[in-house]
Amino acid sequence: MNKPELLAPAGNLKKLKLAFYYGADAVYLGGKTFSLRSFAENFNDEELAEGIAYAHARGKRVYIAANIFARNSDFPALEGYFRRLEALHADGVLVSDLGVLRLVKRVAPRLAVHISTQANTVNAEAAAMYYSLGASRVVLARELSVAEIAEIHAAVPELELEAFIHGAMCISYSGRCYLSDYIDGRSSNRGACAQPCRYAWEIRAKERKSDWLSLEADERGTYLLNSKDLNMSAHLPALWGAGIASLKIEGRMKSEYYLATVVNAYRRIIDMGYSDALTAELETVTHREYTTAYAFGANARTTSVQGSQYAGSCEFIAIVRGWYSGRVTVEMRTRFYEGDVLEILAPSSCFGELVTVSNMQDAEGAVCPDAKRVQALYTFDCPFALQEGDILRRRRRKGD
Repeated sequence: MNKPELLAPAGNLKKLKLAFYYGADAVYLGGKTFSLRSFAENFNDEELAEGIAYAHARGKRVYIAANIFARNSDFPALEGYFRRLEALHADGVLVSDLGVLRLVKRVAPRLAVHISTQANTVNAEAAAMYYSLGASRVVLARELSVAEIAEIHAAVPELELEAFIHGAMCISYSGRCYLSDYIDGRSSNRGACAQPCRYAWEIRAKERKSDWLSLEADERGTYLLNSKDLNMSAHLPALWGAGIASLKIEGRMKSEYYLATVVNAYRRIIDMGYSDALTAELETVTHREYTTAYAFGANARTTSVQGSQYAGSCEFIAIVRGWYSGRVTVEMRTRFYEGDVLEILAPSSCFGELVTVSNMQDAEGAVCPDAKRVQALYTFDCPFALQEGDILRRRRRKGD
């Protein structure tokens, strides 16, 4: 059996390259319009062309999200957009709207179509219908169990199935939410979600004109609509065995450090098998409480009562920009000092090794015991031949 595709988010061109460096087989991204992450940096036409060419030169794939619920006024621009994506040889486009699907097949017939999770595909009949309409892949709803996924695969074996394995979840069915639009006039279904589900909510009896009352699950209050984060790191073989062809990581708006860490961990789990050490990597990044959601049946414990996310057990200190003759050049992200012990995050065998900062200099070559200028370049001794894109992090002390 072939290994499943590891599919990573790419919020911009820099993250696209980082995702591939850390082992993603493919990325999904959005252009400046028609995507459900309009607050991500996203890609203009020139960046799309560069990103697709970069991927194809390395045997990788790029899928473009155009999964808004389109209005009549969107279609003239969508037509030109799909023609450009086909000309750029994009590997697929994600859609959720039947009208948009029909348009793609008419104006860009060589462009593969993937059905977005926004379409709420939860049964084999719907999957078969999308296949009959020309879709080559369906991104299944997060609400499905592994057993239900296996049934869909058995019923439509020709159709590729994609499933989320990690990242933020939505309290609404497959992300089809109207709360943000109702409260702030920002439509989740057109890429402008304000995430009011993460708020701490209160209640009152309107007819009695009572005071607002806190809903207290604990001293922090109650976050009725706040979902935990998905984490399927210990269960990839179950998804693989059920017929999933692509394992998808959420997070087009997440940081470089988050992307590198999560992709690196899942790449290693896919290639080498599950281990406690690898799944512990997922604790080093900012996240909410983890859950396997509905993978193994009904689950009433998918809501997080934490108002904020866990900071993660590591700090992103610097990203490597070069190494030569025992000296590493890094771009600073968090302040660090001479004598600090830093840990290497890398797709190579250097992963997990420790480096003590010594003989540090700034970009002008001056001795510098304190790296305090954000995104400035610093050099120091390093016995490991690090590559551009490797990351240095620092373990948080208890209480930090």
